[in-house]
Amino acid sequence: MSAAHTESSKITPMMQQYLKIKGQHPNELVFYRMGDFYELFYDDAKKASELMDITLTARGQSGGNPIPMAGIPYHAAEGYIARLVRAGQSIAICEQMGDPATSKGPVDRQVVRIVTPGTLSDDAYLEDRRDNLLVAIYHHKQHFGFSSLDISSGRFAVSELDSPEALQGELQRLRPAEILISEDFPFTDLLEGFTGIRRQGPWLFEPDTARRVITQQLQVRDLTGFGCEDMHLAVCAAGCLLQYARETQRTALPHIRKLSRERREDAVIMDAASRRNLEIDTNLMGGTQYTLAWVMDRTATAMGGRQLRRWLNRPLRDVAMVRQRQQAVSALLKDFDYEPIHNQLKSIGDIERILARVALRSARPRDLARLRDAFAVLPDLQKSMAAVDSTHVSELATAVGEYPQLADLLGRAIIDNPPVVIREGGVIADGFDAELDDLRNISENAGQYLLDVETREKQRTGISTLKVGYNRVHGYYIEISRLQSAQAPADYIRRQTLKNAERFITPELKEFEDKALSAKSRALAREKALWDGVLETVAAELAPLQDAAQALAELDVLSNFAERASSLRLCAPQFSDEPGLQIEEGRHPVVEQLLDDPFVPNNLLIDAKRRMLVITGPNMGGKSTYMRQVALIALLAYTGSFVPADSAVLGPVDRIFTRMGSSDDIAGGRSTFMVEMTETANILHNATKHSLVLMDEVGRGTSTFDGLSLAWATAEYLARDILCYTLFATHYFELTQLADELEHAVNVHLTATEHDDSIVFLHNVHEGPASQSYGLQVAKLAGVPLEVIRNAKAQLANLEGASATLDAKRPTNGLPHKVTRRATAIAESTAFQGDMFARLEPSALELAVSALNLDDMTPRQALEHLYQLKQQLKT
Repeated sequence: MSAAHTESSKITPMMQQYLKIKGQHPNELVFYRMGDFYELFYDDAKKASELMDITLTARGQSGGNPIPMAGIPYHAAEGYIARLVRAGQSIAICEQMGDPATSKGPVDRQVVRIVTPGTLSDDAYLEDRRDNLLVAIYHHKQHFGFSSLDISSGRFAVSELDSPEALQGELQRLRPAEILISEDFPFTDLLEGFTGIRRQGPWLFEPDTARRVITQQLQVRDLTGFGCEDMHLAVCAAGCLLQYARETQRTALPHIRKLSRERREDAVIMDAASRRNLEIDTNLMGGTQYTLAWVMDRTATAMGGRQLRRWLNRPLRDVAMVRQRQQAVSALLKDFDYEPIHNQLKSIGDIERILARVALRSARPRDLARLRDAFAVLPDLQKSMAAVDSTHVSELATAVGEYPQLADLLGRAIIDNPPVVIREGGVIADGFDAELDDLRNISENAGQYLLDVETREKQRTGISTLKVGYNRVHGYYIEISRLQSAQAPADYIRRQTLKNAERFITPELKEFEDKALSAKSRALAREKALWDGVLETVAAELAPLQDAAQALAELDVLSNFAERASSLRLCAPQFSDEPGLQIEEGRHPVVEQLLDDPFVPNNLLIDAKRRMLVITGPNMGGKSTYMRQVALIALLAYTGSFVPADSAVLGPVDRIFTRMGSSDDIAGGRSTFMVEMTETANILHNATKHSLVLMDEVGRGTSTFDGLSLAWATAEYLARDILCYTLFATHYFELTQLADELEHAVNVHLTATEHDDSIVFLHNVHEGPASQSYGLQVAKLAGVPLEVIRNAKAQLANLEGASATLDAKRPTNGLPHKVTRRATAIAESTAFQGDMFARLEPSALELAVSALNLDDMTPRQALEHLYQLKQQLKT
């Protein structure tokens, strides 16, 4: 190897510095600041070039190979970082800490912040109306400590969960952006579908360390005051989470000052499958359109939108709290008092996240401008709130308060429309600080001073080509053309020689240069110091301001509920201690908004004698819509909202379960039927007499008799053993016999009618069982070829009376033994074959037409046959 090649292969000091920093952050993409760019090297560069669609280049060599490099302009970094974070990446921001002009060797660089999906606080990276959560999970056997943190608001919570199913439901509720787990966490199947999963060392979950970290953060001696002293698993999770947040932010976290204990039993519990099926704020395709939140969210602020989604995802079982919210909504509806409040809240904006950035010292000038505008609205908002006859609204008004001193400070300090960043100044208003004003006057009047000097010197010297100018390298100068340079006065000192001109400086101009240039840098330094002082003053009021932001978000949701009640014709539900649900003219809140025609409302009655409704009727007839609307009405009622019905009375509801729809779990290796049975087993093990259970087409994923026997036994168990509120939709018409055999079961059906060989869905719910399924008519409506429909009718006739044997290997996946024993007994003792498609056998007219041999007919014979068919049609 030649000496030249050996030299080129050496790692430069700068790259040695980079490799040292990268070694400290192996799991993050290192954004290494070099002048006006962030550069990435080696594998980081390759990954970033793919994810951000930027050019991959090279810089120098290592081991004889070019070093891959990719870079982005530092001023455009936000957009690129946002793309990387959405892809689940974490980024270590490495800034130049030294001055390149004075540094010997590489400029000193340090990682100042680590950007991860769960620790974002900048608006550029966040969804306005969705919490961005960091979650930590600690396990012991099948029990879990669970902690969540929204660093963009400071909301910090813990809970303990007693089963993997409960953990899965909590993850589905919160949908965290990032999840911290221990290295030995065995339940990774529960995390499928989530990105940003980080395994942490077991020492980060150590109980004593975790307790110390939390008490230091909250500035308390112990956790008794937060009700968490006995939550050992949750404390371990919370300790790991806080240490991770501190490490990524590289600063104090003063806005995290409370710890909330969440108990599952305080809320109406919904498992992961139920949340998906009800499409609360995410539809089945993963989007946000056509969900309950899509219909219910007309909040004025983003923080109100986030609060609304928290409420919708966690309805309360505390009826007193729900009634308090409901009373506030009623008061806001009176005389349309919600309208001025809504309009005033629009001017307040998302101060919750602004305050978090103030705490993290990452707030920008426009953040403080928005705070200033918010403070200016508060006096008028207080007047509007005072006009509302509600104790709860009055309590919120007290929490909101007014901040005249901060309003005055920000009004005087920040210009009306500040720049995005403080870096170049121009943020602090004139008149706020005399010293800054003086320094600015010097800088700003420099241009006029130079014009005055140029005019005066032209007159004094008589040199027509004389100009006074400035550049960043040589400062201020007097320029004279080469032809006239010999006429320069004796007090002109030569500064620079150009091809066609000479540049000079005078003692007067040099004195002004020193003053002007120092004034500009001193003005910028003074402005940054004033900015820091204003930021510190606001941060000193962080605690009451955070309480105010929380109160404003709640006020926003309540006024939003009032507006929705008015616009969507919602009624105030009533709550009863007696079990049951009674809904008059109930409607599906989402489907109703999507229809061009009026929605067909329906009633529901479930009480002590009617615990189960067995729902039959045609496909596409509205069974699923009817069932879901009942669940959504109950959910809305227990958030404090009004509901889409003429009236509603609800007894205690502790859980909502839905077993609806079907899909394979390919990643988990589970068939459609196995998924169905798993969800069914979860319901049968966890439902109580106060649970609302929606069961749709149980048993349809296996053979007819297996499925029918399982559906029958499941329905019996729900109605006889659990006695929960059950809506049980089925196409097994044999299940309508349950109403005769079970004390608490009744039949209802959705109606349809046939017209001109087609089907018309009426969507009305009536008492009693349906007369038929209309399956082949629906198939025809869907466009199935007529030849297939005719063949299906023939096959249906052949199948009548046929029997099947019970499959001994029926997958039940955790169903209670009582259910499986009952299912086996039903299947072995009876050969069911319903007459559900009896009316769809070929008619006499159809048989007569199919028997005609048109090729052997004369025209006269064809006409005679036509008359015969017409007569047959009349009879």
